[in-house]
Amino acid sequence: MHFAELLAELLMLFDDLKFWKKKKTRRKFEKENGLPKQEMVNPSNKRYVILILLIIPLFILFNYLFFPNRAQKETVNKISKIESLLEDEKKAFNRYPDSLSDIIRNNPTLKNITVDYWKNNFLYKTFNKGLSYSLISKGKDGILNTEDDIKITNK
Repeated sequence: MHFAELLAELLMLFDDLKFWKKKKTRRKFEKENGLPKQEMVNPSNKRYVILILLIIPLFILFNYLFFPNRAQKETVNKISKIESLLEDEKKAFNRYPDSLSDIIRNNPTLKNITVDYWKNNFLYKTFNKGLSYSLISKGKDGILNTEDDIKITNK
């Protein structure tokens, strides 16, 4: 253990001992005067609450600053998975399926594959008698044909 860690532990122990002494004195005073027990919070617990209240906003800020395109990346990953499943369907049946629900079948791990990060259903259309397809996520705004749309076309 480093000196700084040891010093921090000793300071916390000292705070705890001061608190226990103060609490014992307070309880004795309350008992002698017939007062109800006052709520007393251990200094260590106060530190943990403050730490948690600081960590949560910092975590949100960290994710916002360092992973701004997380939603888009997750949607693109899902589209890649769908593309792979569609290619498997084409190999098996010589054409792409008529709807995305056909690639799910009874596989429970694929039940949410047809929904993008923003909980919008992917738009899927086949062309040329099932020989090509178009797959579109409406993006964050949920509106078709805007800048944030993610489009994949296989021709």
